[in-house]
Order: sequence, then structure tokens, then C-alpha cells
Amino acid sequence: MQKILVFTDIHFLPEGETIIGIDPAERFAQGLAHAQQNHPDAARIVITGDLTHHGTAPEYERLHAELSKARIPVSLMLGNHDRRGPFRAIFPDTPQTPDGFVQDVIDLDDTRLILLDTLNEDADDTHSGLLCDTRLDWMETAIAGAGRRRVILFMHHPPILTGFGGMDWIGLKSRRQLAARLEGHDTVHQIVAGHIHRTIQGGFATGAGNRIPTAIFKSPCHQMPMALGFQDPSLSIDEPGAYGLLLLTPEGIVVHTEDFTLPPAAGVCYDH
Repeated sequence: MQKILVFTDIHFLPEGETIIGIDPAERFAQGLAHAQQNHPDAARIVITGDLTHHGTAPEYERLHAELSKARIPVSLMLGNHDRRGPFRAIFPDTPQTPDGFVQDVIDLDDTRLILLDTLNEDADDTHSGLLCDTRLDWMETAIAGAGRRRVILFMHHPPILTGFGGMDWIGLKSRRQLAARLEGHDTVHQIVAGHIHRTIQGGFATGAGNRIPTAIFKSPCHQMPMALGFQDPSLSIDEPGAYGLLLLTPEGIVVHTEDFTLPPAAGVCYDH
């Protein structure tokens, strides 16, 4: 059994700035320390985008300094709050495709992790996500190369509608194109995303009745309030910060979430 830890929407800001009174860097540092203390055997940490709040060099520099404390390998992805130019300047060694997209393939024993870049810098709103034909072609090649390994797709923008009107409006615009490309690829066992700032489970329909389990994780920092249907994507609430945990077992992929800012339990009760 192997573990993959998933952080998303960490929204680093320059020193001294906060989001609804929360310092995202402090929250991430707390989450990273918790993860490394409790899951030092994890194979990798994947951070699925919105690394920063404004996509500026000082924010990426602060993240770079914090990641120097990581004792587990870390893979970085981009979200709608990121910008490729400043990111590459601070993290020049991060893998990218020949077309300049921050995408990567990581092979474990029996599982292939495929990291996709849904940042849509050319969009009018800049916050919706896109997987263009170039990125989808790369994805299909990566899936085909998995051999007998099962595949987990990671992306910032989830491919499912969540019921949060504002967030769905700035969601993945190429859902249908992604579904068409995934139809028939039965090696894809799981999709992992962020963007919504809530813990959500769903299934992504790819045609012919097939649905790929889809897990969306909360942020270590600020969360989306449980306000289904609201059209404002900027709503935020100070609920417990969290990270995700994937257990890769021979029987399948098990998804957990850890609210690491909750106080430690006073004791353990064994009487059920």
C-alpha cells in the first residue's frame, strides 16, 4: 500500500497579508508539519494548483522557502490564481511539456499519476479552466503509456458540476472534450481536483454509462461555505483546514481527508 498526500488551493500571499484573517502560508506550514509527522511514509505530496493568490514572484518565493522543509517529494500544479511566467522563474525545474504546460507523469509500483495543467490564462475571466486539444493529446499519450498501471488524473478544475453556481461557472470549460477523450480508457480509476474549497465526491461520466470516481479536496486555508446555488465564487469561511490522503491498495484507491486544524481528540473510544 502506498500513500499520496494532496494539498490544494494553498493561496500563498506575501508576508503580512491574510485572507479573511488567515495567513495561508502559516496554515500550509501547519498542514505540512502534520502530514509529515503522521504520514512520513507517503510516496509523494501533490499540490493541485492555486499555489498563490495573485501569481506574483514574492508569493512563489515564499512558497519556495516553505517547501524547503518538505521531507517528502512534492509535485506542483497550477490553478486559476497562478501565472506560468512567475512560477517558472521561481520553480524552473518543474516538469513541463514542449508546449509550455506544467504537466507531468509519475510512475509508482502499480499506479501512474498524470498531472494536468488546466490554467486558462487567455480566458476573459481568467478563472475558468481549460484542457485544450494539445493538453488532451498529451494526456491520451500518457494514459496509453501506463501499460498495466492504473491511472489517477490530477487537475485543478474539477470536471464535474458541484452545485456551487459561481464555482461551476468558472469551472472546467472543456468537460465534454475530456469525457470524449476518456471514453474507452478503462485504466483511469480516479480523478483528483481542487478549486471548490470543499470536500466533494462525485462521478465523471465518460459515456456508455462509465463514471470515474472524482474526489475534490478542501483548502488548508479558507473554505467555500455550504451555500449551494449561490452565484458568487468569492465566498469564504474559516472552517477547518484540510489535506487529502489517497491509499493505493491492491483492491483499489481509498480516499480520506484530514482536517488538521481541529484540536487533538481527548481520547479514543472503543465502545461502538
